[in-house]
Amino acid sequence: MITAEEKLNERIKELTCLYEVTSIIVNCDYNQIEDALKGILQCLKKAWRFTNDAQVIMVTDQYNLSTAPITEEVISLKSSIRVFNKKIGRIKVSYPARKYQASAFLEEESKLLKNVCMEVGNLLERKQIKDNEDIIRKKMERADRLGILGEITAGIAHELNTPLANILGFSELLKSKLEDDSQASKDLDKIINSTIFSREVVKKLMFFACEMPQQMSLVNINPIISHAINLMDPIFKKNKVVPELRFNADDIYLRADSIQLTQVIFNLVLNAIYFSPVRSKIEIQVTDKEDSVVIYIKDQGPGINPKTKDKIFEPFYSTKPVGEGSGLGLSVVHGIVKSHKGTIKYTANKPKGTIFALNFPKQ
Repeated sequence: MITAEEKLNERIKELTCLYEVTSIIVNCDYNQIEDALKGILQCLKKAWRFTNDAQVIMVTDQYNLSTAPITEEVISLKSSIRVFNKKIGRIKVSYPARKYQASAFLEEESKLLKNVCMEVGNLLERKQIKDNEDIIRKKMERADRLGILGEITAGIAHELNTPLANILGFSELLKSKLEDDSQASKDLDKIINSTIFSREVVKKLMFFACEMPQQMSLVNINPIISHAINLMDPIFKKNKVVPELRFNADDIYLRADSIQLTQVIFNLVLNAIYFSPVRSKIEIQVTDKEDSVVIYIKDQGPGINPKTKDKIFEPFYSTKPVGEGSGLGLSVVHGIVKSHKGTIKYTANKPKGTIFALNFPKQ
């Protein structure tokens, strides 16, 4: 039997608990929300009638917290935590079964637990809203940066085109007049090759900046992809890597820009060749589905480092040594796929390597 004085003490503990929980939530730092939740559990523990024996556990889809580990059979009082009207977990207050029965819990304690669960749900709702706002803000900031970068790169590309064309033209003209000087001819070959490489970088800049006009038409992509792979045959042989090209249908039609599609295949397969070990295989699989066409490019290289996975589609980011990559290949691929209203994703290949999956909707 509970005396009037005991009842009053319990009400004071419950009101103190609600006050402390409200204070924790009001002053909560969303970056340290786990500490706030631990504090709420401690407040609950102190509010219970038999404080020393009470154990409080919170289990949600993100958190698993407790005031102490449960090592014996217990009796419990539970209440659900809801976020946007969806049950995502619960808080449970327990006593050791060897000392207490279910009647040890008070009706007021059940109401208190429900109120605290409601407050915790409201806190997690606000955190989720803030997290979503942060994601949207970062996306907008990134879009702004890419827009400005696109304008800058378009201007750079146009400015570089003319001098590069002059360097290439005059170098080839000079080479034709120095056929007897083998050393000078070799030096000019280096200039010509470097100019061609630079011109390709400029072309990628223009793709990235969306300055290359897109010519969309319904095309059979099988011969386009086959031709692209055949053109890379010398590179496959030089690197001792074996290509394996498969189509699930003789003719696969897609509304696409054939030149840009070739660019996508070139960039992804050349990347795969670069990172593939000797005597490994690169699979290019083209699958015709009801509403889309999916192209898989699978290599057996070292895979993508988890630390850099969020950067691989960023322009000018490259894991290759200086001078061996412009850092534009994957950003160009991403831009072309996006302009075709498609998606590009990557997963780990087994036992090792990377799989790029390009999904193009049939329009």
